[in-house]
Amino acid sequence: MKMLLVRKFRVLILMVFLVACTMHIMIDLLPRLERRGAEGRPGCSCPPPAAPPRAAPRWPSKHTLRILQDFSAEPASNLSSQSREAAERAAGGGADAAAAAAAAGGEGAAAGRPRRLIAPGAPRPPPPAHAAPLAALFQHPLYRAALPPLADGDLLFNVNSDIRFNPRAAEQSEWHNEENEEFLPTGETSIDSYPNWLKFHIGINRYELYSRHNPAIEALLQDLVSQKITSVAMKSGGTQLKLIMTFQNYGQALFKPMKQTREQETPPDFFYFSDYERHNAEIAAFHLDRILDFRRVPPVAGRLVNMTREIRDVTRDKKLWRTFFISPANNICFYGECSYYCSTEHALCGKPDQIEGSLAAFLPDLSLAKRKTWRNPWRRSYHKRKKAEWEVDPDYCEEVKQTPPYDSGTRILDIMDMTVFDFLMGNMDRHHYETFEKFGNETFIIHLDNGRGFGKYSHDELSILVPLNQCCRIRKSTYLRLQLLAKEEYKLSLLMKESLLKDKIAPILYQPHLEAMDRRLRIVLKAVSDCIEKDGYDNVVENDFNTDVNTVATER
Repeated sequence: MKMLLVRKFRVLILMVFLVACTMHIMIDLLPRLERRGAEGRPGCSCPPPAAPPRAAPRWPSKHTLRILQDFSAEPASNLSSQSREAAERAAGGGADAAAAAAAAGGEGAAAGRPRRLIAPGAPRPPPPAHAAPLAALFQHPLYRAALPPLADGDLLFNVNSDIRFNPRAAEQSEWHNEENEEFLPTGETSIDSYPNWLKFHIGINRYELYSRHNPAIEALLQDLVSQKITSVAMKSGGTQLKLIMTFQNYGQALFKPMKQTREQETPPDFFYFSDYERHNAEIAAFHLDRILDFRRVPPVAGRLVNMTREIRDVTRDKKLWRTFFISPANNICFYGECSYYCSTEHALCGKPDQIEGSLAAFLPDLSLAKRKTWRNPWRRSYHKRKKAEWEVDPDYCEEVKQTPPYDSGTRILDIMDMTVFDFLMGNMDRHHYETFEKFGNETFIIHLDNGRGFGKYSHDELSILVPLNQCCRIRKSTYLRLQLLAKEEYKLSLLMKESLLKDKIAPILYQPHLEAMDRRLRIVLKAVSDCIEKDGYDNVVENDFNTDVNTVATER
C-alpha cells in the first residue's frame, strides 16, 4: 500500500512538471500564433503572409540606454484617441460656414468607408507663404544678442573635432566607457559625421541647451519623426505609461501617447495633480520656449506611430507585449504597466493601429553629465485640503531670497522665467526642476515635463504668477521680449501657430489655446507694470545685457 502511494505521488509530480512545460511552450508560441491569426483580420495592418520573417531585434545594452529624467507621471485618460479633423476645423476659424457645412457633409458620406491614415514619416506640404513673422522675429536684435565668450568650463562636453563617430561601437557593451571603441581616429575634421542627437548633446553649454540657429536641432526634429524605431521599452515609474524608443542611429526619445483630443479641456472639478498629460502640450511647450528665446526645453516632435510594426513587433519587453489586445471596434490597443493608470479601462487604442504621440529627445546620459534635482520653492501642496506656505504667506519670497542658491546669482531670475513660461501654458505642475551639475548654480533651469500645460483655455490660473507677484523681479531681456510679443506684428498666438505648423501632426493646439496665450501675456505685462509702479524700474528689471542692444531693441 505504501509503495502504491509513492508511485502515485511520483506520477502526480511528473504530470505537474509536464503541464508546466507545456504552458511555457504555449506562452513562447503565442506571439507567432497571434501574428498569423491577425493577418486575416480587416482591422489589422499586419505584414502580408508572403513577407519574409524579420531578424529578431537586438536589445540595446544597459550601457546604451540613456535614462532621461523621470517626467512627472500623471493619470492617463481612458478617452479613446480621436482624429485631428476637429482641431483642424477649429484652427481654420477663417473658413466660411458654407465650406464647413460642405466638409461636414463629405465626412458624413464617407463615414461608412475605411478611413485613410497618414503613414508615419509621410511628407507634408511646405509652410505657407506668410511664414515671414517668425523669421522676422528671430532677426530682431533681441534675438541676436551674443552670449558671453565660452571657456572650456562653460561647455558640457569638450569634444575633439578630429575624431569620427563610429556607430558600430554602440553595439559594444563598453562603448560609453572606452573611447577607442566609440570613435575611430581620422585625420580630418568630422563633427559632421556625428548623428544629430550627439550634435545636440555636444552643443549644450552653461547658458543654453542649444544655440539659436543650430542646424542640428531642425535635423534632430526630423530624425524624431523619420528614424526607424528599432527598440521599445517601458519607462519605469510614474502613474502613466511612457515608452523609451531607440532609433536606428542609436538616438533615443521619450514617447508620450495621445490621451485626449485637442479641443478637450480639463474638467473644472479636477485637481491639478489629477489632470491629464497631453502629448501636444509637450510639443507646444518646445515651440513656446524657443519663441521666448529661453531654449531650455529639449527638442520635441509629434509622430504618428504604427503600434503593430513600431511598438509591438520591436519590443522585447514581455510585460509590455502581453498588454496588447484587439478592441471590440477592431482597433489595436495596449496599456503597459505603471503605478495606477495602466489597465484595459485606460488602454491606448489606435485607429486601427496608428496613434499620435510626442517624442522628446533624451538629454545626455547621467553617467556622462550629471544633473541635480531641485525642489521648486513655489511647489504646490499636492493635497486636496492643505495649502503650501507660499499660498498663505505674502512675504514668502523674502525667505526664499535668503536661502541658497536664491540668495546670489541668477537662479531667482530663472525661476521668474519659468513662472512666465508656465503661466502662458497654464501649467500648475512644476514641483521640481533640474540643472546640470557641472555648471554649479550659475546656469539655466531645464524646462522638463510640460505635459500638463494647455489644459484650459477658458481659465487663467493666476496662482501660477505668485512668484512674480511676490518677488517683483524679472530679466530685462525677458521683459523686452514679452513686450515685443504683445505687439500686433509679432503677436504671440500668430507666431506659435506658424511655428507649430512645421510639426508633422499639426495642428498642435486648438485655436482658443492660442488666443489664451495672448490674453495671459497681457496679464504678465500688467503684473510687471504693477511691480515697477510699486518698487521702481531698477529694482524690478534686472539688466542682463549691454546697453547698445537694449537701445536698438527698444527703438524697434
